[in-house]
Amino acid sequence: MFDIIVWGGAALSVAGLAGLVWCILRVMKARKAGLPDDELRATVQGVLPWNMGALFLSVIGLMMVILGISLG
Repeated sequence: MFDIIVWGGAALSVAGLAGLVWCILRVMKARKAGLPDDELRATVQGVLPWNMGALFLSVIGLMMVILGISLG
């Protein structure tokens, strides 16, 4: 039973980590493109909600792993 919580949490953490890497790559690509300051700022503001969502997903996954290990 608790194995499912641990592995589900690990999957959520990996998904969150992938989202964070995607956010980093997207902003790096925008910076290397040499966009003007306004367009770069708009790109970063567009990525920010995705970044926060990925971070939240990763934290929830890690909480599930800790909970599954503690209870199991």
